[in-house]
Amino acid sequence: MDGGRGFSFSARRFFSSRGIQVAVLAAFFFGAAALIARLPGWPLIDYRAFDYLSTVWAEPLAEDGPIIVAIDEPSLAEINMQWPWPRSLHARLITQLRAAGAKVIALDIIFSEPSAPSEDEALASTLGPDVVLAGDETLVTSDQADQFIRVMPLQMFSDRQAPTGIASVALHRDGVLREMPDYDDGFAAMVATAAGIEAGLPEPGSLIQMFGGPRTYPTVSYYQALDPENFLPPGIFKGRIAIVGLSLQNAPSIDNGGADAFPTSYTVHNGKLTAGAEIQATVLDNLRLKRSIAEASGPMKQLLLLAAVVAASVLVWKGTGWRTVALGAVAIVVLFFGSYVSLRFGRVFLSPMASSLAFAGMAAAQATLDYAQERKNRRQITRAFSQYLAPALVDQLARDPSKLKLGGETRELSILFCDVRGFTTIAEQLKDDPQQLTMLINRLLTPLSDIVLSHGGTIDKYIGDCLMAFWNAPLDDPSHAVHAVSAALDMLDSMQALNDDLRAEAEATGRTFYPLAIGIGINTGECVVGNMGSTSRFDYSALGDAVNLAARLEGASKAYGVPLLLGERTAQAVGDTFAVFELDRIRVKGKMEEVPVATALRESPNAAREVHGQFLQARYRGDIALQRALAQRLMCDVPALSAYHRQAL
Repeated sequence: MDGGRGFSFSARRFFSSRGIQVAVLAAFFFGAAALIARLPGWPLIDYRAFDYLSTVWAEPLAEDGPIIVAIDEPSLAEINMQWPWPRSLHARLITQLRAAGAKVIALDIIFSEPSAPSEDEALASTLGPDVVLAGDETLVTSDQADQFIRVMPLQMFSDRQAPTGIASVALHRDGVLREMPDYDDGFAAMVATAAGIEAGLPEPGSLIQMFGGPRTYPTVSYYQALDPENFLPPGIFKGRIAIVGLSLQNAPSIDNGGADAFPTSYTVHNGKLTAGAEIQATVLDNLRLKRSIAEASGPMKQLLLLAAVVAASVLVWKGTGWRTVALGAVAIVVLFFGSYVSLRFGRVFLSPMASSLAFAGMAAAQATLDYAQERKNRRQITRAFSQYLAPALVDQLARDPSKLKLGGETRELSILFCDVRGFTTIAEQLKDDPQQLTMLINRLLTPLSDIVLSHGGTIDKYIGDCLMAFWNAPLDDPSHAVHAVSAALDMLDSMQALNDDLRAEAEATGRTFYPLAIGIGINTGECVVGNMGSTSRFDYSALGDAVNLAARLEGASKAYGVPLLLGERTAQAVGDTFAVFELDRIRVKGKMEEVPVATALRESPNAAREVHGQFLQARYRGDIALQRALAQRLMCDVPALSAYHRQAL
């Protein structure tokens, strides 16, 4: 046995094994999902999953959480002053909240600019360790450098022992606030410190657990807090943290925007923005209740991805069907539920998106392969009949068996004849090795037949080393001439690769290499086409003068030094698609007048085609000198026709 062929056969058996196929798919989808998850835009998909998972059955709000003192529309109307309000008004608010028992008063308002001295002094006189002021940090980008600039309260306010916290927040690339501030002196962290709460900072990049949408936290209007005895229940602020800030309800929507308001994970449900003061309250509760959510580490993500691929492999190991779809849907639900449990109870967000993509992709790919294999098995059954009939006819007969009868119709066809050049010599040399001769002709006719079928042609018959095919029957093909010529050019192109393979095989086995070349003739004309033969055995075939001329064109192509020769009607039909060169005029049997024959190339410069036209006119006139002069030029301009033009020298 040939060692190379034995290895090839074993390799095919090895890779055709379902287990190997599933393993290769598993490795592919594991790698593909891992790479996709590293794309810059993928984290936004994961974060969108976080938005939904972190807001399903949201955790209840703690009863001892902060109270929001909202600078809202009722307060603007009631106080009836232009914003910003006098700082003495804020001083009065601090005094009232302190008197009402507030443990810490956090002003989410930046007092970085001086106002009237009396107003500033009034506010400063009420400040102390129980009042937290807000600062801001902004990234300023320039051509020279990127700088973080902090905007802090006036020094006179800081001198009163009022701590300052940075109230800035960072949004993800989609403009949604999900990430915990990572400032050591963040606003919420400083509020917790002022309240005597031990709240260590979470890991960098930790995500915020939202407790609800806008106005989830208990909220009172600013004007009500100025006079709690008349407007609010007794003891509402006792021992509580009060966070003062803007909370306008008319503006905060994701479409309209708003002052100091941000989209959060809850925005996917209601389209609303959440006020900055309420964001700070949420961050504070995340710190003091340890509710922030860490993102899973890289190895943990890879482990889940691997588990998903393994589960998909088990699911499709024996086969696929409707159970695969049902169990696959259940598995993806399990992945999302597991991510939810990890987020809710483990405080770790392990996105299910990449693993679900890998699971679904692998299951779908294997199901597709199984479907393709089933179709292939059906095609193999059909192919047994297609060896005798055209595949398109087999399909028609499968739909309508009554068509299986003698008779035919007259149709315009494009007929192709293809023959091997010098095959008689090759057959003579291989007369003692009929197996190699048979192998050689089969190796040739297989790719040529595949090309004909790929261009919609019908294979009529094989006559030794000759192949006959036609287009526009049994199914209509308005562009039958173009498809026939396109198939012919592909057939000619395929010979190089086939000869390369045969040469390599001959050298490897020590046999003589016999190069193969083909000649093709194509003609278009009226033919009778149909099932022809006896009542017991017949073939779908075509008859007529157009068929005979196509056969003669194939034989004549060698005399003109070209591998492809076209009849007049074929040349006319493909002139707009290919570069057609008329070669001569011949007299067809049964007709008195001469008709032109031509060849076709995929493309050629227009200038060369014009010069060839001059050459042809000189040929018809018998102007030998001009023929020779133009032939020299054309052999360089159109190398594919050099053998034809050389005949004029």
